[in-house]
Amino acid sequence: MKQKKTNNNFNFYWIYAAIAIFFISIQIFNAFSNPVQKTTKKQFFTEFLIDDDVEKVTIVNNEFVEVYIRSEKLNEETHRRTNKQTIGNKFGPNYYFNITSGEQFENDLKEFYKKNDTPDEKHIFPDVDMRKDVFGEMLGWIIPIAIMLLIWLFIMRRMSGGNAPGSGIFNIGKSKAELFDKDTKQKVTFKDVAGLEGAKEEVKEIVDFLKNPRKYTSLGGKIPKGVLLVGPPGTGKTLLAKAVAGEAKVPFFSLSGSDFVEMFVGVGASRVRDLFKNAKSKSPSIIFIDEIDAIGRSRGKNQMTGSNDERENTLNQLLTEMDGFGTDHHVIVIAATNRADVLDKALVRAGRFDRQIYIDLPELSERKEIFKVHTSNLKINKQLDLDFLSKQTPGFSGADIANLCNEAALIAARKNKKNISKIDFLDAVDRIVGGVERKNKLMTLEEREIIAFHESGHAIVSWMLQHASPLVKVTIVPRGKSLGAAWYLPDERQITRIEQILDEMCATLGGRAAEELIYNKISTGALSDLEKVSKQAKAMVLIYGFNKKIGNITYYDSSGEQSYFNKPYSEHTAKTIDEEIKKIIEEEYKRAKKVLTKYKESLIQLAQLLLKKEVIFKEDLEKVLGKRKWKEVEKININKLRK
Repeated sequence: MKQKKTNNNFNFYWIYAAIAIFFISIQIFNAFSNPVQKTTKKQFFTEFLIDDDVEKVTIVNNEFVEVYIRSEKLNEETHRRTNKQTIGNKFGPNYYFNITSGEQFENDLKEFYKKNDTPDEKHIFPDVDMRKDVFGEMLGWIIPIAIMLLIWLFIMRRMSGGNAPGSGIFNIGKSKAELFDKDTKQKVTFKDVAGLEGAKEEVKEIVDFLKNPRKYTSLGGKIPKGVLLVGPPGTGKTLLAKAVAGEAKVPFFSLSGSDFVEMFVGVGASRVRDLFKNAKSKSPSIIFIDEIDAIGRSRGKNQMTGSNDERENTLNQLLTEMDGFGTDHHVIVIAATNRADVLDKALVRAGRFDRQIYIDLPELSERKEIFKVHTSNLKINKQLDLDFLSKQTPGFSGADIANLCNEAALIAARKNKKNISKIDFLDAVDRIVGGVERKNKLMTLEEREIIAFHESGHAIVSWMLQHASPLVKVTIVPRGKSLGAAWYLPDERQITRIEQILDEMCATLGGRAAEELIYNKISTGALSDLEKVSKQAKAMVLIYGFNKKIGNITYYDSSGEQSYFNKPYSEHTAKTIDEEIKKIIEEEYKRAKKVLTKYKESLIQLAQLLLKKEVIFKEDLEKVLGKRKWKEVEKININKLRK
């Protein structure tokens, strides 16, 4: 397959080279095939005619004059020195020079003879010759045609994919899948995939089925036709497929869903047919389609414009091919997407994609394994605790952790360190989550003080609430769009109770509550906080059924087909929803103010410490507030919304 690609490129390069050599040869031939020495009109009159060296002259095409020197004069020093190429050339011409017009040259010649009293028998009468440049005229129409041909070839190659496999206008319907087999140097294996143990077991079973099908068919089992990898971006779906390519000893066809999309009608369906034809010819084999939602979206939508007809034709052909080949072909389709909710139901049914493997964000132990993989090639400090890094990165995907390790290496290199330490990784976490530090951002002293009290309010309220996330550090150094930040270490839990959500909302509102408590004024700095608590309160009422007035009902639609203009509740219910959302937020705001009122002295002390140090950690907070005391906290909690 690769050899064919090389031969196509080789042929095109030879065509371009041959045309270029042809035109260069013409120029060289013209240069060497004309040994006539160029002279000037002045030299002709002042030297050649006066010395009686000229035998005859010819006016050619009314553009230049050819000069023929007498044969006995060619051996003289003047012509031997200036015209070495024409020595012994008795047939001439020996010189030429350009003129404005033949008539003017004849008048100048007559004027010269008259001025020098030249006898009539020595007068030279110019011959006139009108020559046709056949070769030049031929090039005049060949060159434009050649240029147009080259442009046409260039456009056709660009339209059909350039140097891609199967390029060419007649191969546009061919599959663009990249083939991996046992001869391909694919270095990614299952050892390179950290975590994802359940997903790896599923995929390993498929690879084992292709290697040893009798182990399963002897018991009456059938090979699964398709496996769909579903999960958030960066969780390792494509990496897992690469590991399959590295482990399997069968041909592995890899391509993206967008590779089926082309500007020509019918190309997508044609590429699907060609892909499965190649896979069947090399069975047992695996087909991997990344981002299958590019062609696998639900049919029947947006039909008014007709814009999806070509994509739907491609999907129809894919459905036919997946349901058309039998188990004797041993062809398995592995697809990856992070939008499984938009896929057509006919595509994900049993018999096409028999298995759906959900690849979630890595948990604590899985993040540690991922850190081991990505730090194996880094020069890290021997005392670096990977357990600590795993706890500091909740919600990070495998791609995020890879980026974190690389960012930590860059930060250490920027500091001219010999190895990467714990502080470099923490700085990398801050860089990724919060953005770049902007210490040169201009702020007044009053603004810095407001930010210090705002962040201290977050820290104290979260410290005093049992279910709020534990604090890691607080900073008033601007990062990205934020002017300050309080960093927490959220618990990794699978379910969330109402107490936990309310405590998190109360801690989030602690910043604005601190501003109002200290200054009796509020600012725009709490915008992101208000956005967060509004979403949480809305989820409590609309999605999780945590509100008594609305009841144990959810208005969440997992299919994503619910629109803004088609609400599943009445206007009266909508009014109740708005009232309950506002009530939840206001109650938690009052609770945050109550906590800060009790610990106002600690709030002031913490804000002053923050203004002095700019960054404080959990240890600093313990010095100001002491360790967390849950019995005291429970007396502060408001339980009205929990009854």
